[in-house]
Amino acid sequence: MASKVIPALLLLGFLVIVMLSFHPTPLQSVALNKVLPPKVKSGAAPELKRYWMVLLKKGPIRNQDTALAAKIQQAHMDNINKMATAGKLLVAGPFENDEELRGILIMDCKDSLEVVSLVNKDAAVIAGRLVFEVKPWWTVKNCIFK
Repeated sequence: MASKVIPALLLLGFLVIVMLSFHPTPLQSVALNKVLPPKVKSGAAPELKRYWMVLLKKGPIRNQDTALAAKIQQAHMDNINKMATAGKLLVAGPFENDEELRGILIMDCKDSLEVVSLVNKDAAVIAGRLVFEVKPWWTVKNCIFK
């Protein structure tokens, strides 16, 4: 019996010493290293930039006939391309399902008034097929992935 107790006590003593001397260090996310621009050194505060997320939702007027709805959709896409060409729109796309939330736009504008002004020119918004909500969204400057 003593031959089993002594090794068990030694192992227990070793585990207690290891546990008392262990000082965990927090892990740093590998993803953060990919987000920081190269000029930012670790430990330095990254420069943040505000973008604008536009949530496109179903509007109150969605009963247009098929031909008119197709025309509105084409004008909607033309507006998206125009904003992208002007450098105001970075990302745009619909959601896969047919729920209330229809799509998003991520825009690079000076303020929300500029965002609202641009989105209000969209044919789908004008026709009432879409309504929108604007949210400020912060991320590290120059983190747009391509």
